[in-house]
Amino acid sequence: MFSPEGPTLLELTVQAMSSTERGYDLLAPKFDRTPFRTPDRVLDAFAAVVEPLGPFVRGLDVCTGTGAGAGVLRRLGAGEVVGVDFSAGMLAEARAAYADAGAPPTRWVRADTLALPFAPAFDLAVSFGAFGHFLPAERPALFAQVFRSLRPGGYFAFPIPAPPPVGSRGYWALWGFDAVMRVRNALWRPRFVMYYRTFRLPDVRADLERAGFTVATAALEELGRRPDGSPRARAVLARRP
Repeated sequence: MFSPEGPTLLELTVQAMSSTERGYDLLAPKFDRTPFRTPDRVLDAFAAVVEPLGPFVRGLDVCTGTGAGAGVLRRLGAGEVVGVDFSAGMLAEARAAYADAGAPPTRWVRADTLALPFAPAFDLAVSFGAFGHFLPAERPALFAQVFRSLRPGGYFAFPIPAPPPVGSRGYWALWGFDAVMRVRNALWRPRFVMYYRTFRLPDVRADLERAGFTVATAALEELGRRPDGSPRARAVLARRP
């Protein structure tokens, strides 16, 4: 499915009927050959916006998966990079991908991102494509954990796409996916938490501010603008004062 090297429909079904963690352990070897992996053009546009906020000495990739965010932190010049994820399978893929990549060194940590085991030492924390795995009620705890992991003046930055127009094909596709997942999780255990319509910018900004961040956004101009002139995606730049 998606490409000859990607997961089959049967494999995706088995993964979706597993727990979130087990599902990603199973998906990990083929994850980078699916649309779930953040596209390079998004990573490039994001890095261009965040780079002027540096320099960055230590970088943290939250929910690192196969390590795309860790690669961005390397490009931004972080001398020490840490990738954290709860999936052993995803971390194994990240470790293999960066095994011979040279300096700076990257440390891979398996941990629950709602209980991060770090002192406040990072200049920049990033995250890509993972927030659908957190229910809205869990966001304050997640943001508080990242806040505690940053040094004063450090940034928590991530891209956020503009929602598809109401009534559009994209709108109904995401609505339908979320509806199916809600039914699946109501009827089947363990749960697989993944929702596309629960991470809205106004709510996210409010939760970040309650966690103690000051919040700004910047358009990812390289990704273009919608017909109404609004950006197709923004970078959220949350700073620990």
